[in-house]
Amino acid sequence: MDTQDAPIEDGHDEATVSEKIAGVAQQMRGDAAVGHVDDLRAMARQRLEEAQLPSDDDTVDRVLGAVGPSSTASTEAASAAD
Repeated sequence: MDTQDAPIEDGHDEATVSEKIAGVAQQMRGDAAVGHVDDLRAMARQRLEEAQLPSDDDTVDRVLGAVGPSSTASTEAASAAD
């Protein structure tokens, strides 16, 4: 059985879907900056699904756009080289 070992702060679950998607993009931007991304598109879809957020192509594209074109371009170039 799970127990609550710390108080739950007000507002901990009040982020909008857009804010949550922006958070996913922010995490991915950090991962991409240190080179921890093999397939940015697959990572975006996985992270969205794990967060129980929409993972359709439009949402994935939105995340990729927020991560930044240089990260997307380098990932696509690496994929094309394989």
